Amino acid sequence: MKYSRLTLLAICTAGLAANAHAYQPGNKVECLAPSTPGGGWDFTCRSVGQVLSELDLVPRSVQTLNMSGASGAVGFSHVLSKRNTDNSLLVATSTATASQLALGRYPGTEDDVRWIGTLGSDYGIIAVSKDSEYQTLNELVTAMIEQPGSVTFTGGSGVGGWDHLKVLLLARVAGVEDLEGITWLASTGGGSSITQVMGGHVVAYSGDLTEAAGFLDSGDLKVLAVLAPERLDGEYADLPTAVEQGYEVTGANWRGLYMPGGISEDAREYWVDAIDTLYASDKWQQLMTDSGLMPFHLSGDEFTAFVGEQVKVMRDLSRDIGLLEQ
Repeated sequence: MKYSRLTLLAICTAGLAANAHAYQPGNKVECLAPSTPGGGWDFTCRSVGQVLSELDLVPRSVQTLNMSGASGAVGFSHVLSKRNTDNSLLVATSTATASQLALGRYPGTEDDVRWIGTLGSDYGIIAVSKDSEYQTLNELVTAMIEQPGSVTFTGGSGVGGWDHLKVLLLARVAGVEDLEGITWLASTGGGSSITQVMGGHVVAYSGDLTEAAGFLDSGDLKVLAVLAPERLDGEYADLPTAVEQGYEVTGANWRGLYMPGGISEDAREYWVDAIDTLYASDKWQQLMTDSGLMPFHLSGDEFTAFVGEQVKVMRDLSRDIGLLEQ
């Protein structure tokens, strides 16, 4: 059978279109937040789900599934063991995930999942309750130097997690000699750790600005330092940085999504494109502004390479501060 050049072109174009849409999400799309409600991963899932629906990138609303435990390890294990080929499962991730992978605390490696894309970056904060005896970063650091065990910290990660690493980075820069003497109390998520600080059970909180925004607005938390290279714009411009107070410490926390390692290539391409579209949308850009997220977007292969490099850097850092053997 012979075809005209126009007919052949039509066939090729139709084939490309079919390939481009070989995967379409079904009616049940879930986003797994490996934390309790109220934390950063929960925020990522709920925000992404809302905008995906508004942009008609999913046929129905996205359900958020909270699965806390072991700083994300429980969720990671669930993905690998129970849903490794689920083309409709998004998983909230962040710098904290990379830190746990660097320490070997997940039942797998960064190569066992598919890295989809980032959706902005948050900056870490060191905060205390409004009634704390420590009203400045210098006061807190002085207490850490004189008696490290007297200053207890908490955050949404375990020992060696990103929230903990931010405290140790600050302590090392400040000249605290006994880093292991600083007490870190792990929590099941950012929301519960903030509650511990507000209740006076823990001295200070190490987490991220968006995670604590509501408690800052209500006045229940006082930020001693933002771990950004310079002051933020907008409503948080009055918050001091650690850098301006003489401590050269920054702590950016990117937020994004990964998916199970066994998903189809068509599904991976669909979701990478979908997250690219979401990030570029006016709706997401406004949401980032409203929530205090800074612009930061990588996707697909570029994101995969970035995570691999960050895990390596964190692993080296953990060795430097004694969390891993040399």
